[in-house]
Order: sequence, then structure tokens, then C-alpha cells
Amino acid sequence: MSTENEGAAVPPAPSAPPAPVDAPAAPASQEHPAPESATAPLPPVPAGNPYAADARAHGGGDGFHTPTTPASSGSAPDASWPPPPPSGTSPYGDGAGGGTGAGGGMGAGGWGSTYQQPAPRSGRGGMLAAVLIAALVAGGLGGGLGYTLAKNDDNTSSTTVSAPDSGGSVKRDPGTVAGVATKALPSTVTIQAESSSGEGGTGTGFVFDTEGHIVTNNHVVADAVDGGKLTATFPSGKKYNAEVVGHAQGYDVAVIKLKSAPSDLKPLTLGDSDKVAVGDSTIAIGAPFGLSDTVTTGIISAKNRPVASSDGTGSNASYMSALQTDASINPGNSGGPLLDAQGNVIGINSAIQSTANGMGGTAQSGSIGLGFAIPINQAKYVAQQLIKTGKPVYAKIGASVSLEDTSDGAKITDQGAGGSDAVETGGPAAKAGLKPGDVITKLDDTVIDSGPTLIGAIWTHKPGDKVTITYERDGRTRTVDLTLGARTGDS
Repeated sequence: MSTENEGAAVPPAPSAPPAPVDAPAAPASQEHPAPESATAPLPPVPAGNPYAADARAHGGGDGFHTPTTPASSGSAPDASWPPPPPSGTSPYGDGAGGGTGAGGGMGAGGWGSTYQQPAPRSGRGGMLAAVLIAALVAGGLGGGLGYTLAKNDDNTSSTTVSAPDSGGSVKRDPGTVAGVATKALPSTVTIQAESSSGEGGTGTGFVFDTEGHIVTNNHVVADAVDGGKLTATFPSGKKYNAEVVGHAQGYDVAVIKLKSAPSDLKPLTLGDSDKVAVGDSTIAIGAPFGLSDTVTTGIISAKNRPVASSDGTGSNASYMSALQTDASINPGNSGGPLLDAQGNVIGINSAIQSTANGMGGTAQSGSIGLGFAIPINQAKYVAQQLIKTGKPVYAKIGASVSLEDTSDGAKITDQGAGGSDAVETGGPAAKAGLKPGDVITKLDDTVIDSGPTLIGAIWTHKPGDKVTITYERDGRTRTVDLTLGARTGDS
């Protein structure tokens, strides 16, 4: 499965189509020429670990700056955490897939070596189950908007006949898409993040509480974390400066807070992502390619989709057990709400899979109907932790697992990252009797086919949760219960 990075910069589009110029009045003695008529503006023609869908897109028209290259961390990635991004992937995981990564893992010491996207291969009975590699969509405007004027060549006079007034009124019920959009749009914002060096991009967020907290993706605000600038603009046009309250690379969730927040904020209602069913209707709100306040619709295509991502700045990897939707999601939708038919938030739009190819290419990733959202039950827990302490808290089993592409399960490695023990002394895995070489195949009822799948499944839980681990050792299947531990922070 190939992925692509963002395309080359394009000139910004005008914020509005040029207005037609009124023809000067002709003298009474002259024949009055036919007036010029303007056509409607043409629609934009846009140029995708998780799952790595797009490349991070920046800038564009409507007041957004032109695309710029994402800033790098400037330092070597920490081998202990987070796990290195898939080899061969571009920022936000877009890049052509590479070979098979070496072992590594998750645990007290952190993660092991990189997880690489596998080349396509055939199997006896079908494709091997694997973690999707999609690209985070942080976005901006990917192409200029075209406008044109068509001149009427007919110099003869014409008569305009008005249609009769219908006299009716339009009523949109609360349960319709229009009704949901009308209620939800005032509580969504377009976020523009800019680093101290002027690099950045745009994304989306939504009102979390009346105190001015906005929930979005970590990769949307990453450029503004260290001394950068952050603004949030409502559909009404009101813009507020904001600051990052906390961010979690592993979960790809962040919380920002509006400065001088208005008193009339209306938080969106949070739904229950555990009760979502395949086939349920979905509504996505965001700023695809910089087009703020865009509404798209679809359905839930799948649940518990293992997705692994990287934002391309070194070692900022994230893992999720995602909701998959065919609602159109593009660069700029990141951080925006995925709603159910009643307008409840069931997820945070975060990534898409794209067919666009090639690192260094000029094509912009776009929706092909494979979008991925962080389930709101998980995002809510993370956001509350970030508001409370400013740092994320991750559940853990205390064992380092291989990040190789496989369909056999998550194998506990012989050695942890940086030469540490693969099984943390006194940790949950050690207390449960797990050892290096054990292959974990299930967590509760969730089938585990790889290390990244196990990580995403663990992170749907909270520290202190009791889970049942099914694993294989010496050809025998065994089951053990353990209580998940906790790790605070991304490092």
C-alpha cells in the first residue's frame, strides 16, 4: 500500500470571486448594449500511522499562508519513546511503504526499533492482516480556486422574466444533516498554527467546555507548541488567540484554550463511541484544503481499525483503534468532529488513506473514502487528563513488543529499547508471568495480529483496567488476567 507526501506549494486563491463591473450608462441617443453577466464561481479542484493518509498540507487562500515544510525537531529521536515512525513514510506517514521493521516495543523503557510499512505480498488464503498506514491530515489549501467571467456576445436587448414567488418557507428538522450542521457549526473552529520560524498549517477543532477549551489533534498544533502562534476562528468570523494546554503524541490528541474566551460558548455533545455500529450515519466538519466550515456525510465503514501514524518530525508516532468512515475527509479536516446522525461527537477526524504516491511528488493527498477517527471515548479521557495536568497518561502492560508486520500476533521481544529488559521488573506483564518470546494473540475479545494492533488496543483502556491476555508459548495457548499499569508523559 503506497502513500504520498504533500505536494509543492501553490499560489493562494482569492478569498472571494471578482465582482462583475457595471457597464457605464449609455447616452439616451445611443442604443443600450446588453450587460455583461457573470457565471457562478467554479468549484475548487483540489489536487492522506494510522493508516497514513495524507501528507501534511499547509497554507493557501482565504487568509492562510502558503505551504511550508514542517519544522523538524532538531534533535535525534529518543529511542525510549515514542516509537519511531514507519520507515519510508513522509510527514504524517505519507511515503512509499518500505520493508519490514526490526523488533522494538512498548514498555517501561519505551519502544523498540522502527515499524516499517510492508511491501504488498500474497499469502495462502488472502492478504495478511496488517496495520493500515494512513496519513495525518493537517492541511491547508491545496490548489487555487478558479473564477471566470463569461461575456454575453448577444448585443440585442433581452427581457428577464421572474419566477413566481412560491410563498413557502423551508423547515429543516433537527434530525436532518442540515439541522445537525446548523447546530454544530457554531461550535467548531478553524485552527491556524505557526511555529516561531513561520512554518505551520491549518486544521480544525471543536468546543469542549464553556471555559474555552478546544479539542483537536496533536499534529494540528505541533508547530505552535514551543513559542509559536495559535489562532482559532469561528464560522462567525470571530478569531481568538489561543495557547496549548496539553498534547499527547501517542494518542494524537491536544487541547488548546482560547484567550479571552467568549461567555456564550456551546460545547458539542459527546456521544458513546462504544455503541457505534457499522452502517451508522456520520457527519464530518472541518476545513479541507483550507475551506473552513465544510460539512460532509457518510457512514461508519468499520470499527477497531488498527492505525499507526507518524507526523514526520522524527519519532512522533501515534496509534489508535480507529473508527473508519467514508465521509469525505481531506487535509484540513484533522481535529474536527465526526458526528452521528443526532449531532453527537463520536470521534476526532485524524487520518485518511490515499492512493497518491511518492515522496517528493507534487500530488496532494485527497479522500478516497477511507477516513479514520479517534473514538471519542478515548479522546475524552485524554482531553480531561490534559486539562487537569497538562500531560497524557498511557495504559501499559510493561513489556516491549515487536513492531514487525505480521499476522501472527504481538511477540514480546528478547530485549527492550536501549538494552533495557523486555519485560519490566515488577510490571503488569511480569506479575502475570509473561516472558520474552511469548506471542500475544488476543486482548479480551480483540484479536491481536501485530505489535501496533496491541498498542492501539491497550490505549483504548485506562490504567487500572483489568484485561485478559491470550498468548502462545511453546506451541500452547494460554490465558492470563492482568491489571494495566500507567505511564505519564510522552517521553
